[in-house]
Amino acid sequence: MSGNVPASTRTLRVLTFLATQPGPVPMERIASAVGLPRSSTYHLLKAMISEGFVVHLPEEKRYGLGVAAFEIGSAYLRHDPLERLARPLLAQLVAEIGQTAHLGVLHGRELVYLLKEQPPRPVTLVTDVGVRLPATLTASGRALLAELPAAQVRALFPSPESFVRRTDRGPQTLSQLRRLLADERRQGYAMEDSHVTSGFTSVASAAVDHAGHPVAAISVTFRTDAIPPAERFILARRIRQAADALTRRLRG
Repeated sequence: MSGNVPASTRTLRVLTFLATQPGPVPMERIASAVGLPRSSTYHLLKAMISEGFVVHLPEEKRYGLGVAAFEIGSAYLRHDPLERLARPLLAQLVAEIGQTAHLGVLHGRELVYLLKEQPPRPVTLVTDVGVRLPATLTASGRALLAELPAAQVRALFPSPESFVRRTDRGPQTLSQLRRLLADERRQGYAMEDSHVTSGFTSVASAAVDHAGHPVAAISVTFRTDAIPPAERFILARRIRQAADALTRRLRG
């Protein structure tokens, strides 16, 4: 792989790999992950260290992301790219189906709503921008949790006390959550009925980044009696299409 690959591509592969790791890693793991000889990896890391994108921890013989990588990420967030990329997709979704659509992200065990697009005659919902709800009870939260590694889900919900109940519905143990997430991962979307608010249903699907990590979820919320169960699969498929479109936009 290393023969004809440009240096810029190698550099980006190293940054992408380090960004997916829980902490600094040995050089051998980096070399193996990006398909480079050890000597080439050493020289590449040395150049990235000099520019501040990688930091070397000599006592641990490991390498991690440097301050420059953090500054790039912070600049990315200042431009609000996620909301800008998602807003047209949500607006199109609302125009087609006539129901309220949201964009949400995980924050620990909670789902935080970043965007809300409404039809001309919306219904009153608790899901306003900035509102936080238990991730296990929301369709958006579970769509995102379903894309996380099992170990990360276990770390977020280590005990029954980690689970919140609002309407006596939803998973209350890690084993219940795992079974639910496995089903939702297979079908490509999550659905909750009266888990957050009695009489309301939400359907959501997740968008992922270059490394396959969940970034945000697109959801639609409606009165349970507004859309018959037989038609919800069609709605779920349309939401999945919107989430896939956001995935493509995130990947450029």
